[in-house]
Amino acid sequence: MNMNATEIRSLTTPEIEDRLNEAREELMRLRFRQATGELTDTSQLRLTSRTIARISTILNERERVAQMEGEK
Repeated sequence: MNMNATEIRSLTTPEIEDRLNEAREELMRLRFRQATGELTDTSQLRLTSRTIARISTILNERERVAQMEGEK
């Protein structure tokens, strides 16, 4: 579930929130698999964490833009 910023920005806000929830669930599954010793490709943890950060950043950008437009 590796998405770049352009792909994320093309989605609507509810879709982005859904992707964020999916990514968080995936990270939880990966951490569980790592704890049980099933995870062999640990780079997936890092990629999923970065995707979560990227999605969160874009959501925060949209919130700031909405606040700025509301102040005008």
